[in-house]
Amino acid sequence: MGEKTLINRLPERGVTDRQQINEILDEGFVCHAAYVIEDRPVVIPTLYVRNGDQLLLHGSNSSGLVKAVRDGSPLSVGVTHIDGLVVARSGFHSSANYRSVVVHGQGRILTGEEHEEGLDVIVDILIPGRLSDIRRPTEAEIKQTSVIGLPLDEVSAKVRSGGPNDDPDDLKSDAWAGVIPLSVVAGDPEPSDDLRDGIPTPDYLQPNRG
Repeated sequence: MGEKTLINRLPERGVTDRQQINEILDEGFVCHAAYVIEDRPVVIPTLYVRNGDQLLLHGSNSSGLVKAVRDGSPLSVGVTHIDGLVVARSGFHSSANYRSVVVHGQGRILTGEEHEEGLDVIVDILIPGRLSDIRRPTEAEIKQTSVIGLPLDEVSAKVRSGGPNDDPDDLKSDAWAGVIPLSVVAGDPEPSDDLRDGIPTPDYLQPNRG
C-alpha cells in the first residue's frame, strides 16, 4: 500500500482483497474522475467499465478529461455505492452504509485497434449482448470518441455495513435507530417514441436478465 492509497480515517473499514474490490467496481458504471487542467482541479461524472486490471473511461475527444490526460495530468477516480442510511440516536453517529473504491494513476489514451476494441468492450460490459444488435461505429464516430485506460495499480477501498454505533448512554433514548436500506433497481425498458412497430424488447434488456 502506497502513500496515495493509505487510509487514515477509520482504517478498519479498508479493503485490500482484489476480488472484493473488483466486485465493487463491476457493480457500478458511473464514476467521478478528478484531474487538473489549466492549473485548476476538476471533477466530472462519467461512464466506466472494468476490463481486467484497468478501468476504461469513455469520453469525447474535446472533453476536458481527455485533454487533461493528453497533457499528462494524473487521475483520481472514485466509485461509490450507498447501501443504506444509518439512523443513529444522535446526529454524530448517523452515517451511511457504503462500498467505495478510489483509483489513482496516470491514464493513457488508447489508440489503433486497442481503441476500437475498448469501445466494443465498454458497450459489451455495460449492456451484455448489445454488440450483436447494433451497427458498427463509423470512422467519424471512432475519431470523435476517446477511451482512457487507467491501470488498477494504486487502489484503495472502504466498506461500512451494519447498524448504528451509538454511545452506550444513548441506548436509553426513545429515538428509533436502525438502517434504511437503499438500492438501485432496473425498471422495465421504455421503447423509444420513434421505434418501428414489431420490434420486440431483447431478452438481455429485461430487468431480470442477471
